Amino acid sequence: MLSEPRSGLLAAWGNALLAGLVSPDEAALAIVGEDAVHRVEGLPGEAGPVGLTLALGRLRGLGVTGFRVALPAPGHPLGLSGPPDFNARALEAEEAVVAFGAPYGLVPEVREVGPAGDLHIEVVWRCLAVREAPPADVPSLGEAERELAEALRDATAVLSRLDVAGSGPVADAAVDAYRARAERGREVLAPGYPPRAVRVLELAQRVGLLISVAYENGHGGAVSASEIAARGEALRPVERVARRAQVAAYNAYVEERERER
Repeated sequence: MLSEPRSGLLAAWGNALLAGLVSPDEAALAIVGEDAVHRVEGLPGEAGPVGLTLALGRLRGLGVTGFRVALPAPGHPLGLSGPPDFNARALEAEEAVVAFGAPYGLVPEVREVGPAGDLHIEVVWRCLAVREAPPADVPSLGEAERELAEALRDATAVLSRLDVAGSGPVADAAVDAYRARAERGREVLAPGYPPRAVRVLELAQRVGLLISVAYENGHGGAVSASEIAARGEALRPVERVARRAQVAAYNAYVEERERER
């Protein structure tokens, strides 16, 4: 939860590119991040995989005017609109990008390559047909912000009572990692996003920190089966709220365009 999904980076920087706020090379560099290379396969008019720069240009030529994010989980098709084949692939990857303006979607396939000790990550984005329909269960930014504030308060109270809210070296390391990320947090959404979207994503990251610390600290004071179950019950809805907020933040660019139409 603390790291940005690849679909979020592609959507955010792809939207900035479509808005003319960054160059194709800037967008591709930001999307690839620490991975070795990203390619797109299955684009109409292309016989094989192509690089990100060419792929984004091709998608714009096909009518794409924006990108949304989907972060589905079992029983929760968050951000998806079908068809079943695309939804199944997105659920397996736990993320996807859905184009706005043309019926295409992108699902990442991630693999490690190279010899032991020198592994690197390569990503192939599979381009597939999608159904043009409203995405499932995506809140507005305002709704996401309110949900996050409530979830953070409720989960903190429950986890504190169970003595798993986070203490010790694992928690300290997680907090340090979050603070380091916060220093560059406003670069996450790329140019062109409203300040509220940045704020919602940062709050979602903070909630993700709480969830990670709670899981990574073992059972903490929750020594009985009922207490462990109570912790799980407290975390599951918070995870769901945080994912919904992430999607709302990444999709804010497209939602604003829709309101302007």
